[in-house]
Amino acid sequence: MKKLLVLVALIAMSAVAVNAQPRAIGGSFGGRGFEASYQHSLGEKNMLEVEVGLPGLFWKRYGAEVAATYDWIFPFTSWEQKGRWNWYAGVGAAVGGDGYNGFFAGIAGRIGVEYNFWFPLNLSIDYRPVIGGRTNNQSTFGNFYDGGLYGASLSVRYLFNQ
Repeated sequence: MKKLLVLVALIAMSAVAVNAQPRAIGGSFGGRGFEASYQHSLGEKNMLEVEVGLPGLFWKRYGAEVAATYDWIFPFTSWEQKGRWNWYAGVGAAVGGDGYNGFFAGIAGRIGVEYNFWFPLNLSIDYRPVIGGRTNNQSTFGNFYDGGLYGASLSVRYLFNQ
């Protein structure tokens, strides 16, 4: 668990160290359980998204997960209203663990759509699959982890520096 906390701290510090303004902070809820979400803008077309969550919350399989993805943003230019529609896709990594499956590490993907209101609020629906390896409780690595393949999430975030 200490290694997971160190990893969370390193990811958070690297997100803060990037030379852009913060974009959004909030939470997501859905098939992945509950997650705290932080988006950091890397220009108009890219962002770094870091999530810390409780993936097994619905199934009483308590644990923790950290995921970070580098996302490319594609605006829907024909849908411009008061707010702004975007879709985004990206790739990154995820690590975590729970009492049943031990520790896992894998590659994370992301695809989603978001709406940025004219006031500082962002709503999005995305799908973030994770595939990789996992240990069981006997600390043997090499089992396939597919627990991150299920469920989309709805996110609500506060936007900074719109």
